[in-house]
Amino acid sequence: MTFEFEWIAVLLAFASTWALPSAARAQALTDKEMQAVIAPFYKALNAGNDAIALINEATAPDWMSYSGNDACRPREQVGAAIAGLKKTVPDLRWEVKEIIVAGDRVIVRGEASGKPVGTFIGVQDGGKAFRVMSIDVHTIKDGKMIRSYHVEDWIGATRQLSAQ
Repeated sequence: MTFEFEWIAVLLAFASTWALPSAARAQALTDKEMQAVIAPFYKALNAGNDAIALINEATAPDWMSYSGNDACRPREQVGAAIAGLKKTVPDLRWEVKEIIVAGDRVIVRGEASGKPVGTFIGVQDGGKAFRVMSIDVHTIKDGKMIRSYHVEDWIGATRQLSAQ
């Protein structure tokens, strides 16, 4: 097993311990309903200018997005950041590869790819594209995302873009 797959296995095993007690689980949404809740969010990652409306559709007003080093952003900032990212990477494509539902959480393994125009994460435009993995853990309440934790391999993207 490679390091990447070991890491995913550990994350999924840990996430499964977050499942709700059996009484609450009986009231939880079905897997299909949970996937429908997060669908507008992943459409937003590919939408650019429509990102804010799609983020608002998927999330509660007080939703927060958490990334590395305890950085957190409210939905207004996330929508604007996605729209800005689409300007730098116009062909940005975020593809959902796997979805796991565990209680009130949805774990998504995804893949982002694209070819930046201009400087991207400090790397000058060299005409190259990137493809990176992402892992998201979304908490759902009352049919809306209330919290999301995410990790993307942006260092891997810079390596691909700056490779000789």
